[in-house]
Amino acid sequence: MRLVLSATLIVAAVGAAHAQLTPPTTAGAKPKAATTVPVRPALQKPEDTAGAMAQAERLALQSDLAWVGEYNGAITGDVSERMVNAIKEFQKNRGGKPTGVLNPQERGVLADTARRKQESVGWRIVTEPATGARLGIPTKLVPQLTSDASGAKWTSPTATVQVLLTRRKEASPTTAKVAEQEKKEPAGRTIDYTVVKPDFFVLSGMQGLKKFYLRGTLKGDEVRILTILYDQAMQTTVEPVVIAMSSAFNAFPTGVQAGPPPRKTVEYATGVVVSDDGAIITDRVATNDCIALTIPGYGNADRVAEDKEHDLALLRIYGARGLKPLSIAGQATQTALDITGIADPQNQGGGAAASSVKASVAQLGGGDQALSPPPALGFSGAAALDGGGKFAGIALLKPVIVAGPANAAPPAQAALVPADTVRSFLKAHAVTAAGESADAKAAVVRVICVRK
Repeated sequence: MRLVLSATLIVAAVGAAHAQLTPPTTAGAKPKAATTVPVRPALQKPEDTAGAMAQAERLALQSDLAWVGEYNGAITGDVSERMVNAIKEFQKNRGGKPTGVLNPQERGVLADTARRKQESVGWRIVTEPATGARLGIPTKLVPQLTSDASGAKWTSPTATVQVLLTRRKEASPTTAKVAEQEKKEPAGRTIDYTVVKPDFFVLSGMQGLKKFYLRGTLKGDEVRILTILYDQAMQTTVEPVVIAMSSAFNAFPTGVQAGPPPRKTVEYATGVVVSDDGAIITDRVATNDCIALTIPGYGNADRVAEDKEHDLALLRIYGARGLKPLSIAGQATQTALDITGIADPQNQGGGAAASSVKASVAQLGGGDQALSPPPALGFSGAAALDGGGKFAGIALLKPVIVAGPANAAPPAQAALVPADTVRSFLKAHAVTAAGESADAKAAVVRVICVRK
């Protein structure tokens, strides 16, 4: 929950100025007593009062006004007539005098009301793993998450509210060009609001029977779009959240990352069975620091070896029967690959089915290479085979760098550890990989790491 910044607006009074007027005197006449005429103090405008606040206080004020449904502008911290009018509306709705300046008691009520609104929808700032984008999500409104290489989707149980984060590549995109495309796709959209700036664009209107709000951003040849869809019956609840989501959306975060990404308490990966006596190869990072390491259907596993340079780990399960090891002999020759793994339970409604997705590398052989597009969460450690069924290597998801130097190229989000490197690792640890099957779905298993 965002910490609500305390902001107190105090009207500064201008001290009374006094002017002494002394009329002229005539000879022999008794001077008249001096008369003091008071001057009415000048009143400070609400805009001036807000302008005297710190930027962080103005941001907090705008955000809180948005959450209570009074402010519908961009949360930038800039002073505006819209912001002052929102303050006046808040005061009027509470039966107060609409001065445009909040006293300490009113500011406290506003902050508390906004906080309760945030808690009611489960407001959280999250980093989407596949893209590294940061966005605010009302987790109680849209608790169901699915994701793949093209982005992520959060939905309510009845699909009355949907949040979509999508990504795609385009040749020489511009915000104006992409905005025009989005107006027409999907067919049937009607637009009632459009803003196009050099670095982002916003559209809103109707999409079928749902209202929609869309904010798009581009960097280089990549387009990232946040879309919020909701039934008209949800308008009162969702519209304040839409404003907060739009302002919180950071499609391409930059800056210095503070420390490594947080580790999950429970992390899911894929393992590939490579021998019938229980040898499994998987992702080293996804199986670090586990207090319990489990292969569903087979029980606990021991991590017996690791390759830090290539992020491979060797697991062993004991006493297992019916294992179907994958053939890792031969040499793949095609760069278009089938990546077979088991997606995170959230990505398949709690299921544990093996599935395959398409990806490619620039060329086979040599050191670890970028794999594009990256597969879904849970696929780290998946088997990569070419179109002829030949083993190409192990696919690994890389921890997302959510921030870095603005001019740095983004790191690969997935990598292929080539077949020769995998075979050398197994040989170094006396594993005889004698599998003869090219059925990757039968050879992959889910790996569950539980941490403190």
